[in-house]
Amino acid sequence: MSTHDALLKKVSIEANGSSLIARFDVDGNIPGSGAYVVGLVAASPDYSSQRRLGIEFMNGEAIAFYSFHHEQGTEENYDLGGVSHSGTTITGHFPIDAIHGLGKGHVISAFSEADGREFQSGVPVEETL
Repeated sequence: MSTHDALLKKVSIEANGSSLIARFDVDGNIPGSGAYVVGLVAASPDYSSQRRLGIEFMNGEAIAFYSFHHEQGTEENYDLGGVSHSGTTITGHFPIDAIHGLGKGHVISAFSEADGREFQSGVPVEETL
């Protein structure tokens, strides 16, 4: 994968009932080969509580949809039916509970990984919660 492919150019989240809808707009296309992950890191203001939400692709197809709760060390996997993607936009419908408990003033940023290596981190996220 070229470092010029699949850069996150815009990430937004919104609450819709019991769902947290995350949209990842990619500058380029989702890589057709290798592993590619996009996701969110959500934390309390003091970073004492953190969650990692992700969508993993292998050879251009979604293979995993999950959240990881750092303090508890637990991962929850979700049905891949909550993921949709075109060549340039990835949408994940996470349960809103995946970030509940972080409270006001929480911090959320986006990340991407390519073939097991950090590709981007700290990408700003537009929130409508």
